[in-house]
Amino acid sequence: MKIKVLIVDDQLILADGIRSVLSTCPDLEVVGVAQDGFRALEEVERSAPDVVLMDIRMPNMNGVIATREIKKKSPDTKVVILTTFDDSDYILNAINNGASGYLLKDVSASALIDAIKNAYAGDTILPAKIARRIADAARMVSADREIRLKKRFGLSDREVEVALMVYEGFTNKQIASALKLSDGTARNYISAVYEKLGASSRSDALAAIRTSLEA
Repeated sequence: MKIKVLIVDDQLILADGIRSVLSTCPDLEVVGVAQDGFRALEEVERSAPDVVLMDIRMPNMNGVIATREIKKKSPDTKVVILTTFDDSDYILNAINNGASGYLLKDVSASALIDAIKNAYAGDTILPAKIARRIADAARMVSADREIRLKKRFGLSDREVEVALMVYEGFTNKQIASALKLSDGTARNYISAVYEKLGASSRSDALAAIRTSLEA
C-alpha cells in the first residue's frame, strides 16, 4: 500500500518540483496540492493523506496553525514541515503543535523521500542543523531561568540547580543522585533554597519559583 502525501506550499513551481521528486518513488502517492492552510484542511478531509509536507509562511493560514488544526481533525496524519526558514521559534512552535519533523528545502531528494517514510513509521524527523537550533533555544531558556532565580533570590549556582530540580518535580533523593551529593548535603542545599525563597514547605517553594519563572 502506498503512502499518501499531501503537499502544502503557496509557490506552485516548488510544489510541482516536490511532486516530481516524490513521483520517482513507487511507495509514495501525491494525493493533492494545497496553497495555504485553509485549503490544506479541506484536502486532508477530502483525500485523508498519511503524511503532509507543510510550508511555514503562506497566506490566509500559516503552516504552524494549519499543523495544529490538522492534528486536531486527524491525529494520525503526520505533518512534516518543509520550509526555507530555520528560525528556532518556527521550529519549536511547529513541533509543539504536532509536527513530526522539520526539514529545510535544500534537503536532497533521497533524504526527503526517506523522511516521509520515517515520519509515516512514527519517527521524529530533525536533521542535525535543526536539532542544534532546538538545543540552542533550550540553552537560552535555561540560562534565562537561572538568571531570574539568581537575581530575585540571591541563589548560588548550586542552589539554582537545586531550585530548578525542585521545580521539575525531583524528589530529595533524586536531587542527591543527579548532583552526586549525599542525602544530607542535598537536604542542606534544599533547606538553604527554601530559606532564601521564604518558603516553609515544598509547595511554598514551588509557588515562589513558578512566580519568578513565569513572571
